[in-house]
Amino acid sequence: MGELAPPDEFEVYVSRRYGSDVPVRRLGSELMVSAASDDADDSLPLVPSDYVISPGDELQVLLWGAVEADLRLTVDRTGRIAIPRVGAVMVAGTRYSELQDVIGKRVSQVFKNYQLSVSLGRLRNVRVFVSGYVRRPGSYNVGALSTLVAAVMRAGGPAAAGSFRDIQLRRNGKAVTRIDLYDLLLRGDKSGDRTVQADDVIFVGPAGPQIGLVGSVNKPAIFEIKPGESLSDVLAMAGGFNAVADTQRMSVEHLDDRQTHRVTQLSWPAQGNDVPQNGDLLRVFSAVESVLPQAKQNKRIHIDGEVQRPGDYIVPADTSVAAILARAGGLTPNAYLFGTEFNRESVRITQQANYDRALRDLETDFAKAGSSQRALDANEAAAQTAQAAASARLIERLKAVKPTGRIVFQIAPNATELPDLPLEDGDRLYIPARPTTVGVFGSVFSAGSFLSTAGGNVGDFLDLAGGPTRGADKTSTFVLRANGSVVSAPQRAGFLGLGLEGSLRSESALPGDTVFVPEEMNKTTWTQNLKEWTQILYQFGLGAAALKTIKN
Repeated sequence: MGELAPPDEFEVYVSRRYGSDVPVRRLGSELMVSAASDDADDSLPLVPSDYVISPGDELQVLLWGAVEADLRLTVDRTGRIAIPRVGAVMVAGTRYSELQDVIGKRVSQVFKNYQLSVSLGRLRNVRVFVSGYVRRPGSYNVGALSTLVAAVMRAGGPAAAGSFRDIQLRRNGKAVTRIDLYDLLLRGDKSGDRTVQADDVIFVGPAGPQIGLVGSVNKPAIFEIKPGESLSDVLAMAGGFNAVADTQRMSVEHLDDRQTHRVTQLSWPAQGNDVPQNGDLLRVFSAVESVLPQAKQNKRIHIDGEVQRPGDYIVPADTSVAAILARAGGLTPNAYLFGTEFNRESVRITQQANYDRALRDLETDFAKAGSSQRALDANEAAAQTAQAAASARLIERLKAVKPTGRIVFQIAPNATELPDLPLEDGDRLYIPARPTTVGVFGSVFSAGSFLSTAGGNVGDFLDLAGGPTRGADKTSTFVLRANGSVVSAPQRAGFLGLGLEGSLRSESALPGDTVFVPEEMNKTTWTQNLKEWTQILYQFGLGAAALKTIKN
C-alpha cells in the first residue's frame, strides 16, 4: 500500500489544537491510499450480463459431443474470433448475455449433435485519464470492468486540495455521472459508481469548505461539507457522540474570530441546525472528564469495624456520617467512637504534598548543616560521617511512611456519637473496638503495650516501661491519642506553666494511647538548628505504626 500524504495546513492546525498524538486527517484519506502497482485491479471480476464484447477480450469456447474443442480466442481488431473448421465469427458489440447464442448459431452451420459453453477469460484493458485535484494525475490502463472509484483509488485519491464530494466521469466531452465518495465512506452506498470505458476522463474537483470535529465522537476527523449542511450533519458524519460524550455541550472555534473571542460555547441540540463556517473547529466535551459538584454526586463509602453491617455503600449526595452509620445498622456495644479512623482521599492528597515538602526541607537542612561542618581531627570527622549516614537513613525511613488522609474527630473520650460530617466519595470509616492497652515506645528501657487502668496517667505507664533512658529527650515526649490527636510536653508546659519534664506525666492516659519518647539530639552540634523530625510525624497524623517504623 502507498503512504498517506503529509498533512496539509488545516490538518496540522486541527491536530495541534486537539492536542492528540494521533494526527487528525480528512475523512477517507486512509481508504483512498491504494497500491501504486498497475496490477491493483480485481483479476477475477464478476462479468455483468450487459457487458459489451470489444477487441482485446479473451473468450473461452468449450465444445463437446460430436466435436470436442477447448479454445481460448482473442477478439481481434476487426471484432472477430477465428474458430477452427468453423471460421471467423463477428462478436464485437455483442452483449455478454447474448454471446453464446451468437457463437452457437455460427457453429451449428458446421456441426451437429454438440454442446457449447462460452465464457470470458482475461478482459481487455482500457485507458482512462484521471485529472484535477488528485494525488497522481495521468492516464491509467485499467480493467474493462473497473469503475470510477477504482480508477480514483489507482490515482491515489483526492489530493490535499481535492474534493471527496465532487468527482465527475466525463465521456465524449459530457458529464456522465457525478459521485460523492461520502455516500460510500459513511453509508456504504456505491450505487452511484459507474464502469469506465476507453478514453473516459475522471475529474476530481477542488475541495469544498472543511470542518474539524474532535473530542468525544466516534470518528474525530476533518469533514468536507456541502452548502446547507448543518452542525448536526457534521456530527452524523463523525458517527455521533461516543459513550462518554457530554451530549449537551459543544464548542466551536472560528478562524475569522481568532483575534477576538475565538472559542464559542454551543448549546446542544438547540444549535444543531446552525451552518458551520469554512475552517471551524468543533469540539465535543467528555462527561467523564467533567467532575460533578459534590452536591450532585452519589458517594461510595466503606465502613468497617464495630457496626452491625460493615461493607461498601452507595449513598445519595447529601448523606452524612450519622446516615451511613444508620445504614450500617448502627454501632455494636463494643464500639469505641473516640478511636474512630475517618480517612478521606482529598485530605490524603493534600497531606502527601505537604509531607513531601516538609521532607525536602528537612533534607535540605541536613545537607546545608553537613556542608558547613569543619572537622578538627579524625575522631570528629568520623563522628560527622556517622551523623550524616544516620540522617540519610532517617530520611529514607520517613519517605517510606505515607499519610493516610485521616481527619481527627475532636470528640470527648466518652462520646456516644460522631460529628455529623457530610461525606465525600471514597471516604473510609473504621470504628474500632474499645482498646485495653496503652503503648509506650521510643527511648525507654522496656517498650511495649500495657493494660489500661482507670485513673492511670502518662507517668504511670512511663514507669511501667522503665522510664526514659539516659539518651532520651524527655522534654519532647508526646502522646498520640486513639483519635489521632497529639498531646506533647512542650504543649502542656505552655498551657499549664509547668516545667517540661513534669508537664506530661500527670496527663490522663486513655485506652489506645501511644506514648513516644524521642532520642536526645546533640544540641551543641550542627543539629541544633534542625526541625524536630518527630513534629513531621504527628503534624501529618501518621500514627503509632509510623513511630515504630522510624524507631526500628
